Amino acid sequence: MIYRRFLSLTALTLAFLFAAFAADVTGKWTAEFDTAIGVQKYTYDLHADGAKLTGKAINERGETAITEGKVSGDEISFVEMLKFEEQDIRIEYTGKVAGDEIKFVRKVGDFATEEFVAKRLK
Repeated sequence: MIYRRFLSLTALTLAFLFAAFAADVTGKWTAEFDTAIGVQKYTYDLHADGAKLTGKAINERGETAITEGKVSGDEISFVEMLKFEEQDIRIEYTGKVAGDEIKFVRKVGDFATEEFVAKRLK
């Protein structure tokens, strides 16, 4: 019984410590990167709540809600569902936060993969 309580308390403490060291990604981030359809200019409006990430991806065509967002230490991931020529395209982002930059890998369906850096707006 004491052993189980100790394990539960240890797990809870580790969970709080892990959440405390999660990267601070809340805010607006901008990026410009080249794609098969031309240069894309994005603003990402991100909101982290513990390990959950929400927000919007905003570009010249409009804005899209971010889904499936996660923050784990200095790594983030989310999905942008983009409507392009009457097709829904799943865009998966994975990134690593380093101060005021996020190094992203952006996988656009089965079409393309791009790497770019987003910078925090101050």
